[in-house]
Amino acid sequence: MAKVQIKGAIPPMITPFKENGDVDYESHSRNMELWNESDLGGYLVLGSNSEAIYLTEEEKIEMVKLTVQKAKKGRIILAGTGMESTRETISLTNKAADAGADAALILTPFYYGGNMNDEALINFFSEVADNVTIPVLIYNVTKFTHINISANAVATLSRHPNIVGMKDSSGNIPQLVAFKSVITEDFNLIVGTASAWYPALTLGVKAGILALTNIAPDGCAQVQKAYEKGDHKEAREIYERLFPVNTAITATYGVAGLKYAADLLGYKGGFVRSPLLPVREKEKVQIKEILQKARLL
Repeated sequence: MAKVQIKGAIPPMITPFKENGDVDYESHSRNMELWNESDLGGYLVLGSNSEAIYLTEEEKIEMVKLTVQKAKKGRIILAGTGMESTRETISLTNKAADAGADAALILTPFYYGGNMNDEALINFFSEVADNVTIPVLIYNVTKFTHINISANAVATLSRHPNIVGMKDSSGNIPQLVAFKSVITEDFNLIVGTASAWYPALTLGVKAGILALTNIAPDGCAQVQKAYEKGDHKEAREIYERLFPVNTAITATYGVAGLKYAADLLGYKGGFVRSPLLPVREKEKVQIKEILQKARLL
């Protein structure tokens, strides 16, 4: 299977919920229309910021279908299909493929964390990649899984013909350098946090799946465009202006804060799904101030 090339800023899309907890598909369609107007590389449906862990399989597949239907032509559609077992991951990935996803972003299994050594992870990702109909990317997000895949494992997996990349959300630049030193040339190493976006570009990384892109798609895209045209000063200035937004909203306030910011900026953030809690009134004031300071509001 030919390896795909992924480039640009990509939002790990929020999933709007209604107050009663139902998925608000209409609001998702509206968000897609707005994101289509920005210069993005594609979309990730069912990522961490999508509250995918709380979605049923039926809801997941419906979100993939709707994203494929609404996406601007030519943009890659990634679907987060990682489950705890190899069998369930293969099943969901192939269903997402049938729904139109171009590639699958697959979380490192984590429940039996003490057993998830290099051998287990290599076997898991290899078996999945051997048995699915779309390309696979590794998803390394230590914040949630407490599993940090090693460079040795990545070196092996990057040579699998159907494992085409990895999203590293650790924010660890030395580790990003280590990953880059062991991968094949056509392997898509993708940064997974806006806090590392500019440094990653200087290392030759071509794509970022960034929570911040949900609410600042143009800014995230402009960092890369300015950098690639050689205007490193402009790229760094945009990055530094947006850095506090990413740190405060995505790290401090989490998905609920990101959704509230989205509502303020004209997107449809909607409610979070229980047991997540909405942001409090004091936090709303702080989020507004952060957005104003970054000249987003």
